[in-house]
Amino acid sequence: MFFRIATVLAITLTAGCSGDPSESAKREEARDYYRTNNMILPGSDEIITFASLPEPSASRPAPNPERNAYFGDLHVHTTLSFDASAFGTTASPADAYRYAQGEAIRHPGGFDVQLAQPLDFYAVTDHAVMLGLINEAEDTSTTVSQYAFAKPYHNINESVDGGILDLAKRSKVFSNFISDVVASLLDGTINDAVVNNALKSGWMQTIDAANTAYKPGTFTTFAGYEFTSSTDEREALHRNVIFRGTERLPARPFSRFNSMNPEGLWDWMDRLREQEVESLAIPHNSNGSNGAMFAFTDWDGNPIDQEYAEQRLRNEPLVEITQVKGTSDTHPALSKNDEWANFEIFPMRTSTRIPSNPRGSYVRNAWQRGLAMRESDDANPYQFGVVGASDTHTGAASLEEDDYFGKIGAFDSTAEKRGSVPASFLYGTLVKLAAPEMVEEVDGEDYLDFSGYKYWSASGIAGVWAEENTREAIYDALRRKETFATSGTRIKIRFFAGYGLADARLDSPDLASAAYRDGITMGGTLQASDDQQPTFLTWAVADPNTARLQRVQVIKGWLEDGEHREQVYDVACSDGLSVNPQTHRCPDNGARVNLDDCSITADVGSSELKALWQDPDFTPGQDAFYYARVLENPVCRWSTWDAIRAGEKPRSDLQATLQERAWSSPIWYSASSEKNHFVD
Repeated sequence: MFFRIATVLAITLTAGCSGDPSESAKREEARDYYRTNNMILPGSDEIITFASLPEPSASRPAPNPERNAYFGDLHVHTTLSFDASAFGTTASPADAYRYAQGEAIRHPGGFDVQLAQPLDFYAVTDHAVMLGLINEAEDTSTTVSQYAFAKPYHNINESVDGGILDLAKRSKVFSNFISDVVASLLDGTINDAVVNNALKSGWMQTIDAANTAYKPGTFTTFAGYEFTSSTDEREALHRNVIFRGTERLPARPFSRFNSMNPEGLWDWMDRLREQEVESLAIPHNSNGSNGAMFAFTDWDGNPIDQEYAEQRLRNEPLVEITQVKGTSDTHPALSKNDEWANFEIFPMRTSTRIPSNPRGSYVRNAWQRGLAMRESDDANPYQFGVVGASDTHTGAASLEEDDYFGKIGAFDSTAEKRGSVPASFLYGTLVKLAAPEMVEEVDGEDYLDFSGYKYWSASGIAGVWAEENTREAIYDALRRKETFATSGTRIKIRFFAGYGLADARLDSPDLASAAYRDGITMGGTLQASDDQQPTFLTWAVADPNTARLQRVQVIKGWLEDGEHREQVYDVACSDGLSVNPQTHRCPDNGARVNLDDCSITADVGSSELKALWQDPDFTPGQDAFYYARVLENPVCRWSTWDAIRAGEKPRSDLQATLQERAWSSPIWYSASSEKNHFVD
């Protein structure tokens, strides 16, 4: 269980207050029902029509036909999510939108948080399952609060001190709320209307906050929510659903209570589309799916066919490649010749301590599997682009290594709770007595190990190339997959391919317009043209507020004799250095980090890197995908910053530094090829 440590402490410190044993049995039965039943409540296709939004200001910037880079976050939780509220979060959707625009908001840890740079777009995506219900249970003035299941949750956020007893109380809220609601539904204490009315109310609050904060041309918001599903084996299958507009929307979102099967979600989205309600879903934390996210079969174990592939791509054109619970680009076990594969790896299934199998869990592997499916069955469900996100549960995305404040409020609001500095005598002693497996000894010091917080990452951001900062333009960029992801910095990356780019001038002021004219951009498919070899244009611009760029890479994936193949090519080097044609690597540019104070080497790296590149191993007629990865010079990881500020040595079992990065969506090279047997 995600916060078992606090539950154990609660039993230890408050013996005799754990409640009626029959209540525990009832909750366990409800938990089993929740985990295994494919429908708890019926769904709804009811549509609500909202008043049109005001016309955009005439003074907004003119659309740019060469497109601008916009940065945002499409995965944000507020107090309307039952888990966020259990963690002490009181920030509303309106507060989250204020934070995205650069204002400070209050963190559950008792301090203010603020972005170093405002974002261009944001979407509050609270969990659809029981959306807003815990808030009505907390508020003793509501009808919901008078039901028996709600009484343990009265005024839970009246104060948040983050101490041992507070964490113990909050762990019980997190562990018991869903089961209490499900048990009450099963025994008839409450009916469907109680849950659905609260859900509808929370959904209206979400939509209203998005519409109020929307400033076309300046700041874009989307109505959205999270569909939170998993298999019986605790394999995460979570998605965020983002709606293009808010003029017509469902009366309430489709949740795990309606179906655990993501295919049920896609059916619902298709039915809404027939009623002119456009949306897309973005899977996340595939790294914690134990291979279930990018499987070779559907929910029922049947081989994936063309109909499945088309429906999935229609509804899921994108995937999260990075967020706080780790990076899902690739894994060292899958990419043994990629020196940068071991980046912010979270090795467990989501919300568990159970290991997650890398195969079928990482994005690069999914693209390779998609090629194999297309080759054998002409059905590729995994031809998606990428975005990054935070998955914050405080309303506030924590994106900066040197100012990381965690994801889940009271539980990871300090360096000690995150496990980046040695445990205090109080915490260390009590936790070691109650749950010794939750304390790690490293370098002769005891560190708290609360569900793998040490693996969490100050990440990430969704980037899009769009004509203007409006819902329509940004959504259309998401839909066509002209998207990229960053691990938290504001790197801009363009990626093009075409047969007419070889003679492009990198110093031309018309380079972007020429690339759009003579090639295709990220997210697209380049069809084979006889034996012509395509040229790729990579173009990266550094975030001026973080480290400079070290290198740009193109990563290629293909099949050979039915087996996965991949190659990482450095294509642009900083400081005027040149790629070694034998190793395909840039020389070391000399960038270093001083671990005494986290200072970095001055005047090393580039503010911009461009390259025209052709694949030295190109094979006409061989399907492949290519995507770009940009690496900054190394900087201190957040855990190192925590340690240095506390006057401690960084833990030796954690990477002291990292290289912030950006990933483009792929470009697929499509050619006819003979069917081969596939070996994974």
